[in-house]
Amino acid sequence: MKSFLSFFKKELLENKRSGKLVVMAILFVIFGIMNPLIAKLTPWILELLSDSMNDTGIIIGNIEVNAITSWVQFFKNIPIALIVFVIMYSSIYTVEYENNTLILLLSKGLKRSKVLLAKFLNLFLVWTVGYFICFVITYLYNAYYWDNSIAVGLISAIMMWYLFGVFIIGLMVLFSTISNKNTGVLLGVSTVTFMFYLVGLIPSISKFIPTTLMDVNKLLVGEISFNKFLPTLIITLILVIGSLAASIKVFNKKQL
Repeated sequence: MKSFLSFFKKELLENKRSGKLVVMAILFVIFGIMNPLIAKLTPWILELLSDSMNDTGIIIGNIEVNAITSWVQFFKNIPIALIVFVIMYSSIYTVEYENNTLILLLSKGLKRSKVLLAKFLNLFLVWTVGYFICFVITYLYNAYYWDNSIAVGLISAIMMWYLFGVFIIGLMVLFSTISNKNTGVLLGVSTVTFMFYLVGLIPSISKFIPTTLMDVNKLLVGEISFNKFLPTLIITLILVIGSLAASIKVFNKKQL
């Protein structure tokens, strides 16, 4: 356990030194502020555009802005934050392969499974802290300007998207054990996610596909019950655990 904690602390320190933590913190804070700001400015922006749009035959009526508008913007922006997160941390393993730093650590008795779990926990914490910083900032601004209670399915929607991020982390770890290059990690994660998205377009099996967790707008306003997503949540959790189990198996056999 001591060796695991030491390696985990090393990972956090590397995050700090590389500047990745600062970049991700700034990004999540900016998005947290942007969500209500964009919602607040939407009527003003549309008013500025109304004259030119009227010339094309498009008439803009009164735009009602509330907390739902801001939360919809949250779920539009958080995928961008997740993409940046994946790009920045796609080399969390591959840089170790290139510099041969893992060989020294493993030669001192550190188990490969502990290396993998420490790196997973590192990614998990960065995503968790950043995601909920963004959520809290948006929530406080929405509470100041509007009323968050209008978003009846907010907590369920927030947790679903959060779990999707954890699923992506599972894929990152898996492909990091398979590929020696961060481009391979990016390609693997994006390919699997896109395939799940395509399969999820089939209504009869969409409730079993992790990408369905991103479709939260109807849940947000109470048009869909949370119970409808229970199969999706269970399958996603199983896939996360399966990704970690497969990662350990592949990593244990990997030639470093």
